[in-house]
Amino acid sequence: MKEQGGENENQDIPHQGIIGQNIVSEMKESYLDYAMSVIVARALPDVRDGLKPVHRRIMYTMHELGLTPGAKTRKSAKITGDVTGNYHPHGDVAVYDAMVNLAQPFGMRYPLVIGQGNFGSIDGDAAAASRYTEAKMSKIAQELVRDIGKNTVDWRENYEGTRKEPTLMPSAVPNLLLNGTLGIAVGMATNIPPHNLREISDAILHLTEHPDATVDDLLQFVQGPDYPTGGVAFNAKDIKQAYATGRGGVVARGIAEISEDKKGNFQIIISSVPFRVNRANLLIKIADLVRDKKLEGIRGLRDESTDWNDTRIVVELKGGAHPQKVLNYLYKHTQLEETFHFNMVALVDGVPQTLALKTILQEFIEHRRVVIVRRTQYDLDRALEREHILLGLKKALDHIDEIIQIIRKSNDRDEAKVNLIKKFKFSEIQTEAILAMQLQRLAGLERKKIEDELLDVQKLIVKLRALLASPKKIMGVIQSETKEIAEKYGDDRRTKIIKGELKNISVEDLIPDVENVLVLTSGGYIKRASPDEFRRQKRGGVGVVDLNTKEEDFVQTFITTKLHSDLLFFTDAGKVYQMKMYDLPEGKRATKGKSVMNFLSLEQGEHVTSVLAMDKDVRTNDCSLMMITKEGVVKKVKAESFYDVRRNGIIAIKLGPTDRLITTDFVEKGDSVMVATTKGQSIRFGEDDVREMGRAAGGVRGIKLSKADFVVGSGVVKKENKNATVFVISEKGYGKQTNAGEYKVQNRGGSGIKTAKLTAKTGSLVSAKILSSEGEEIVAISKKSQVIRLGTDEIPHLGRQTQGVRIMKLRDGDSIASVVAL
Repeated sequence: MKEQGGENENQDIPHQGIIGQNIVSEMKESYLDYAMSVIVARALPDVRDGLKPVHRRIMYTMHELGLTPGAKTRKSAKITGDVTGNYHPHGDVAVYDAMVNLAQPFGMRYPLVIGQGNFGSIDGDAAAASRYTEAKMSKIAQELVRDIGKNTVDWRENYEGTRKEPTLMPSAVPNLLLNGTLGIAVGMATNIPPHNLREISDAILHLTEHPDATVDDLLQFVQGPDYPTGGVAFNAKDIKQAYATGRGGVVARGIAEISEDKKGNFQIIISSVPFRVNRANLLIKIADLVRDKKLEGIRGLRDESTDWNDTRIVVELKGGAHPQKVLNYLYKHTQLEETFHFNMVALVDGVPQTLALKTILQEFIEHRRVVIVRRTQYDLDRALEREHILLGLKKALDHIDEIIQIIRKSNDRDEAKVNLIKKFKFSEIQTEAILAMQLQRLAGLERKKIEDELLDVQKLIVKLRALLASPKKIMGVIQSETKEIAEKYGDDRRTKIIKGELKNISVEDLIPDVENVLVLTSGGYIKRASPDEFRRQKRGGVGVVDLNTKEEDFVQTFITTKLHSDLLFFTDAGKVYQMKMYDLPEGKRATKGKSVMNFLSLEQGEHVTSVLAMDKDVRTNDCSLMMITKEGVVKKVKAESFYDVRRNGIIAIKLGPTDRLITTDFVEKGDSVMVATTKGQSIRFGEDDVREMGRAAGGVRGIKLSKADFVVGSGVVKKENKNATVFVISEKGYGKQTNAGEYKVQNRGGSGIKTAKLTAKTGSLVSAKILSSEGEEIVAISKKSQVIRLGTDEIPHLGRQTQGVRIMKLRDGDSIASVVAL
């Protein structure tokens, strides 16, 4: 120790190995180095193969272990152990979690790993430990490593310098778009949705042929995201914005439908949840809203789901709840509706970039071009090497006697090698092949094999050189391989795309305009159902029970129309109401339906007698409505008078004190009208014999009725239909068809002519219909709700004054209640 005040010998001498550095610049540079390391080596995928380093190393390790789709699965612990030990200097838990994600079908549109065992669930359950599960590559994952042994990608040393690993996969599939990605780096993040392989492949093919294609051109093929869990995505404008810029928000919803159970109670059935939504958490959120009394109208909630792709969450509603209002609340306050925020960031030549759809596709096409060029060059090099050897062998066989003499005179292999090279100018490679040649090669057929192989190799060399010299041919290979991949692994889209903006979405945008059957009973119960619910039967069958009704109730109206049609409900009181077909409760054949009073503001004692569907065709045609009452009064009104009917209904016809509106039909110029009565009388008159009147008018006489007679049915004979028939049926089930030509057109107001011979065996006439084509079907319904459906070709054509044949075999005490034509 120096004495106090003594001179310090090292005071001005700098320390060895210490460099002076400004702390601000040091922290800045070190942070940037760290950030770039996280961005490039951990969090962001490469635009070419769509893989992050950990996923790439998992795939390559599986490839090394031979874990192809046809191989047996291996312990996940073995796979993760090899990944961490050979390539990925991180914890095995992180590697296993990454592998689990690659195997989850609810997270990956096209899973890259086939997992055996518990690999987690859509409800947030974690996978079992790696020692309990096994895994192997999926079929589509093989396309990631296709041709990896043909110098198609660059290689680098692993973290300890003991082996090589690929810097990239030669992926033949556009994995970045197919499976998407989610990653959070330092200062940036990426979020790319999954897509449909067929759509992306079509976009690639279009871009290879039209390099100047715009985003609008590409969106003709790529409709939008295609989530593995299905659902619905909205707004073509938002989708275009996201794909044009690489950023944007696209609203997605799970699929939920309002239905009716067997007891007539409404339910909301959730059959899919949005992408990356935890199904269990969604249930908890709904339960919390109900518990906190923020959501009224729910009386029960249960999960009937069996797997990730079989979601069924049943929300049971209280009697007074409005189903659509409850569903809208669920969309707004739960994850049943989510916004997927596009942030399409990926590495391009090691640099993170925000990419538009076209740029991603262009980068993938360029990647495939490079891979094909390198693969072709590799194959060409191998072919040239083989040609060189085969040329040596062929030359050797041409001089085989001299070569054998040289070899026999040589003391050893090395001397023989030198002598052969000196004599015949062989290369060392050729000489080695000659010395290794077996004696069987001297046979004539073996010699022919060498010559044939040489010819094939030379043809291959010409083909490979032509391919390398032609960018057009290389693009053709890209196209053919893209088509092959799409045909091999492509599937149908799972997510439905609604082009309209969500806030402007009408109910019609969410409902397909498909045909449904409307069923209305005399007791006032209504429903709609699929046409497949009512199967066709042969004439004379017993029929099937249509729905659960009271004993005195029966089906009176049965029509088929599109779900978007406006329905006009005409009542016996002469009023008309309007509603949409899709607003009716959906049910099965055997369900009762819902009281029509829930949908129409009917007055006490008022009953619906006719239902007409105002679809798009009706609105574009100049047609009228013909109304016929029980007492034979007829009235014609312009159809446009009923295009917009207020909710509480409007007057359609002014009735007498004892009269009731029986039927209402559409008529056009030139048509004629048929009217039939319960005593078998009928009249046919032209539609122009009835002038058009205002809505509140009372009408004019259509047919003169005898005492105790009344109208039971009517129909319209179209002017262009020369083959129309009149179908009548009596209460005991006897019916027939009669050509409409047998009924002459006369002035309205007369007594008419006979349309059926009625006896005690047949009973009174209960219904009359006009059949306009041979392809129609008749559905007859009894008072005890038996239904029979048969084609008109099964009903005989008989004269006006015959009684007909048995159409439906009725049980004791039963009788025909109504008939509808489909």
